[in-house]
Amino acid sequence: MADSTGREAVAAVWRIESARIVGALARYTGDFALAEDLAQEALAEALVNWPRDGVPRNPAGWLLTVGRRRAIDAFRRRAALDDRYSALARDLGEGGVAAGGPPAESTSAQTPWDPDQVDDDVLALIFIACHPVLSREARIALTLRVVGGLASDEIAKAFLAPTATVQARITRAKKTLAAARVPFAVPSAQERNERLGSVLSVIYVIFTEGSSATSGEDLIRFDLAGEAQRLARVLARLMPAEPEVHGLLALLELTAARFPARADFDGQPILLEHQNRRRWDRAAIRRGRAALDRATRVGRGLGTYGLQAAIAECHAVAASVDTTDWDRIVLLYEALGRLAPSPVVDLNRAVAVSMAQGPSAALRIVDELKTSAALANSHLLPSVRGELLTRLGRSGEARAELELAIRLCGNERERALLAKKLTKLVV
Repeated sequence: MADSTGREAVAAVWRIESARIVGALARYTGDFALAEDLAQEALAEALVNWPRDGVPRNPAGWLLTVGRRRAIDAFRRRAALDDRYSALARDLGEGGVAAGGPPAESTSAQTPWDPDQVDDDVLALIFIACHPVLSREARIALTLRVVGGLASDEIAKAFLAPTATVQARITRAKKTLAAARVPFAVPSAQERNERLGSVLSVIYVIFTEGSSATSGEDLIRFDLAGEAQRLARVLARLMPAEPEVHGLLALLELTAARFPARADFDGQPILLEHQNRRRWDRAAIRRGRAALDRATRVGRGLGTYGLQAAIAECHAVAASVDTTDWDRIVLLYEALGRLAPSPVVDLNRAVAVSMAQGPSAALRIVDELKTSAALANSHLLPSVRGELLTRLGRSGEARAELELAIRLCGNERERALLAKKLTKLVV
């Protein structure tokens, strides 16, 4: 029982505090890769000691202290007895802390990190993990590891990749950052503006995979979507003057608000028109609308994430599909298409047009997308086209499109929904 309680405590503290611990260690050592390794070593030590000796009074401080002791050991091994080592040893205090033991009483008055630096540490971590020198896959893996506190096997499970592949990505990412001599520091205002898009994109990709799993048995991966929401909230708190940060947070909150009604008790998808809107998370809707309001107030017009959030708000405030302001949604998609042209945006606009103007007008838009390379292997285009053809009574053509969509769809729940639509067709 004690063993289970200790491990649960380690997992809880790590998920909450890992970013601040890694950030503090990176600031102390000046070495991001070393800091992440030190934090992992402290975590491993906690998994051994806490179940045996009990959870310390200051769990996060315990982990940081052990990490700093390991940093001193590393500097000793490197024979780097320089000012950096001396400063670390001095901060630790006379005698230090026995590995695996609670913090010494003599250090009880000290804080485990400078409270004035905590936000900067986490912000620096986010921007380093999403640095443009890294590949898209590496950014995602590193963000989930060092900012989200997820283990390699959790990340691997989330993206259906082998654990060894994820570990290799993280290792290569850290080596790449070291080779590029990326400093552990919050980027300048200009650099933040240049790299913010990368940060927001990583968080958005994580949420998108969680909210609509591209493969596997689950329609929604709640842990992954929830982690993206948490990262967006952290970023909004650290960068309150950035409108797109609030826009992204609004989009995630408003989209996640519909999660409780998107599947039945067996996990089967429920289409928007059949969802019980009383099951939507009203608190999440309020948070999303508040974030969208902040994005509007601090910006000069909504950006790409803000526009998507505004579309999500139209759904959130409507009592039904029929009473949804589809004309406004069409206009918002048109604005989004001008700001961030994309075949996916055009496909979503077509869906909105079908609700506002009818399936014939929408089909013309969809047919123009048939040559799009971005949608060539996606089930989305034939899914939408099959739905429009069904509404137009062209059942034979609709059947062919739905059969194609089923072949291309990687998610088992979505395939089942498409198959259900197919069986209802009357040819």
